[in-house]
Amino acid sequence: MRAAQITSLDGPEAVTVAEVPEPVPTDDQVLIRVRAAGVAFPEVLQSRGQYQFKPDLPFVPGAEVAGEVVSAPAGSEFSVGDRVAGLSLIGGFAEQVAVQADLVFPLPANVSFEAGASVVFNYGTAYFALIERGRMQPGESVLVHGAAGGVGTAAIQVAKAFGAGRVVAVTSTEAKGEVAVAAGADEYVLAEGFRGALGDKVDLVVDPVGGDRFTDSLRSLREDGRLLVIGFTAGEIPTVQVNRLLLNNISVVGVGWGAYALSKPGHVRTEWDALHPHLESGALDPVISSTRPLDETVDALLELDQRRATGKVLLIP
Repeated sequence: MRAAQITSLDGPEAVTVAEVPEPVPTDDQVLIRVRAAGVAFPEVLQSRGQYQFKPDLPFVPGAEVAGEVVSAPAGSEFSVGDRVAGLSLIGGFAEQVAVQADLVFPLPANVSFEAGASVVFNYGTAYFALIERGRMQPGESVLVHGAAGGVGTAAIQVAKAFGAGRVVAVTSTEAKGEVAVAAGADEYVLAEGFRGALGDKVDLVVDPVGGDRFTDSLRSLREDGRLLVIGFTAGEIPTVQVNRLLLNNISVVGVGWGAYALSKPGHVRTEWDALHPHLESGALDPVISSTRPLDETVDALLELDQRRATGKVLLIP
């Protein structure tokens, strides 16, 4: 079968597409014919050896997929031909992938494979951040940084689906602001000087960006507010002047979804089940930045690396 491979740690440009052996599933794995594979920032980091998960070279990257069941373990809930999404963790940029059965999820009939491959990472992270770690309550207000990206658009929609009041997007350009509003944000402000443009303070800040806007994010929180730290796509890891937390009674909350959820059997499925009705209703409608054939894996990775993505980047094997 054809698959994208990381054969060296020289960055996205060095990723190649080649013929590789088809996967042979173990007794607890579901074999999936991949119809769409999600591309995420960890794969960019993996191409440089900068991610914490470092498989031996060469390897096929790709952590999230959607497609049809080719085979399933006896006694599992899945049958040949079922439409599913899966958290493959590795191997997803290929025509077929074997996925642990407890990380395979039923895909609603009205949800496309492209949307299905866009849910687990971004919407799982957003749900974990806002609901599990941030304990968002109905009616609370939310500020979302990086709001036109995959995690950002997911956070907007999860916030709205689970009862948030005002949701404000922070974007680097007007065009990205329009993407965020189309995804469900009530309004957007530009990252440069966002605090001055915000108006009323908010209850939660979703921050996958980090960098020099961190202090202004803290200043944007009302009493009992929570800043949810998801990542550092700006490259700089900010520091916290903890007196700000004390004086304003606010919290900085770490959001490490992958290590937490994957260490607890059944946790990702619990999150999927919470998201499923909102996915089926259309309240969660993943924003797709681009879909590309497998031969354009390099371009897909560079779209993320160069921060050009507005929503989810997908490969179609």
